[in-house]
Amino acid sequence: MESSNHQSDGGQKLGTKRLMGKVAIVTGGARGIGGATATLMAENGAHVIVADVLDEVGASLAKSIGGRYIHCDVSKESDVEAAIQFALSWKGKLDIIFNNAGIIDNGRSIANLEMENVANMINVNVKGVVHGIKHAARAMISVGNGGSIICCSSSAAIMGGLASHTYTLTKAAILGLLRSTSCELGLYGIRVNCVSPHGIPSEMLVKAYRDHLGQADMTTEEVSNRISQNGSLLQGKCGSFEDVAQAVLFLASDESGFMTGHNLVIDGGYTSAAVQMRFIYQDP
Repeated sequence: MESSNHQSDGGQKLGTKRLMGKVAIVTGGARGIGGATATLMAENGAHVIVADVLDEVGASLAKSIGGRYIHCDVSKESDVEAAIQFALSWKGKLDIIFNNAGIIDNGRSIANLEMENVANMINVNVKGVVHGIKHAARAMISVGNGGSIICCSSSAAIMGGLASHTYTLTKAAILGLLRSTSCELGLYGIRVNCVSPHGIPSEMLVKAYRDHLGQADMTTEEVSNRISQNGSLLQGKCGSFEDVAQAVLFLASDESGFMTGHNLVIDGGYTSAAVQMRFIYQDP
């Protein structure tokens, strides 16, 4: 994991404790992007609550970073409310929430979508984020110190053809919610931002590749290679959990204090330009 002890352009050293004393909740925080983010936040001085349904993994991670764990199914509003109340009872405030929990599916033709699957994806990926923003806003407004709400969307929300119809639907909905809630909550000094990763080889994504291609022995490295060869402007590079965690850390910290309503895309330039014609930039 990259150190957060960087030099700014002006030569001023950024501290390694960029979230000192802040209280943060990470949903889906037991592993993957959530786990990397919870760890990085703790390394930067935050008191972190890991909220997940993976009790053993989540509790172990929380213990290792000096945080707390709570079982939380984000599709259930009462679970999310309980996680936020836990933060208030533990430290008396909530400064940051990263609405990261989500699920994916393997995708089907629009003509054959199973509506039960659509409803399940919406319950987790959309309602889960609504629950997080709703109850975090209540807590932050009551304390009166502002706060940072960060949601996790996807490059699939920006352009078609990157994920299933249902996953694309749910991640695009988050972008709309980001914009409307940032408008309202800005009145209270609460910033609402979003990160949109592209093709991070999580356990869920690797499994989806294996299932779709019928290659049960496909490795994480092989999935990463496929992603990196499929349009990244940074040749041979695939995004990592830590890349996303660093972006979330920035949005959680005071360094992004004048940013709200923003979707920070972490895609190696995939959604900005095509690489198929890159040869035209080479001198003859």
